[in-house]
Amino acid sequence: MLFYLISFLSFILLSKTWKKDMKTVSFSWFLGKLSLFFSQVPLQSKKIPTHQKTDQVTEKKGEISLLDLPDLPLECILERLLPAELTTMASVCSTLRERCTSDHLWERHLRAKWGKLIGDAAYKEWKCHIGSSKRKTQLDSLKKKGYFGNFLWNRLKQRESGSVKKRICLAVDSIMAWYLSIESGKFWFPAQVYNRENGHVGFMLSCYDAELRYDSTTDTFVARYSAQGRPTTEDNIEWNRLRAPIVDMSPHVLHASNCLNDLNPGDHIEIQWRRNKEFPYGWWYGVVGHLESCQGNKLYCQCHSSDTIILEFKQYSPGSRWREVMINRKDHHEVGNEDDGFYGGIRKIYDEDQISMWKRLWPAHAVE
Repeated sequence: MLFYLISFLSFILLSKTWKKDMKTVSFSWFLGKLSLFFSQVPLQSKKIPTHQKTDQVTEKKGEISLLDLPDLPLECILERLLPAELTTMASVCSTLRERCTSDHLWERHLRAKWGKLIGDAAYKEWKCHIGSSKRKTQLDSLKKKGYFGNFLWNRLKQRESGSVKKRICLAVDSIMAWYLSIESGKFWFPAQVYNRENGHVGFMLSCYDAELRYDSTTDTFVARYSAQGRPTTEDNIEWNRLRAPIVDMSPHVLHASNCLNDLNPGDHIEIQWRRNKEFPYGWWYGVVGHLESCQGNKLYCQCHSSDTIILEFKQYSPGSRWREVMINRKDHHEVGNEDDGFYGGIRKIYDEDQISMWKRLWPAHAVE
């Protein structure tokens, strides 16, 4: 019967007539059930004492195991398993462990869930994180770390023999180890938070660097901000308020403005701003405005040829001291004072998705 099941599955996976509109959730559920079924298939012809057990799969005469599948159908099955299901399969035997922990499988899951949030800065931080440790990571460290951790722990606990827990050892530099470190909340990584401190009026339409930790129990994040050596934390940050760092540099460093000659009225920009020179920069959203001399008339506008650029922050009401600032196109550097803060580097926004993100965050009322 098992032989027919495997043959049928191989036919479905390789058939060109496989329906493209197959529901992903239903198929994932089927594969999950299948993985649990195979994890319970007897792999040895007789019961062997615990001290004599090995990871080698010994089949009974006439029985077929999952490993009898050709490489391609087996690979197709593994590619469609969810992370928790892959981890379950990895606990069956050494052969499946090697396959289920391979980087190419986990790279897909890393990109799918974390690709928009994990950037070069997070990768460098991960390399520093694992560089100080030469020991291998144990998956059972995920105990009591939310749904994913509890699921994994329960599966491992079911496979205990006596008081000895069966562990899956991972190379600390594997992508699976990185994925699980993020998922379990063990790894703090750099990212940026829109409208920090729950949309406090003083941070409206801004984006600040922070260290983030994922909380799988709530599917939200915890952020740590740094200001004058006194870290500030924020809980329950949702996915739609986060992004990967847009530039690979410290928030205390002035960004080189390479777009000044390309700025014209109506362009969308982000500019660095900080309260004083002890604070890190945040990125603030604005648009390029018109000079008073052209009064916004496009037919007579010569703003693009002027050395002076007007930047407008329309989230602030007219007359507010934060409403606009003038910068020099030819000789821009940090400008400002202790009362109004300091304006730093500028980047022009070309990506429509980034512009749409800022517009979604627009306040319901103008800020004074």
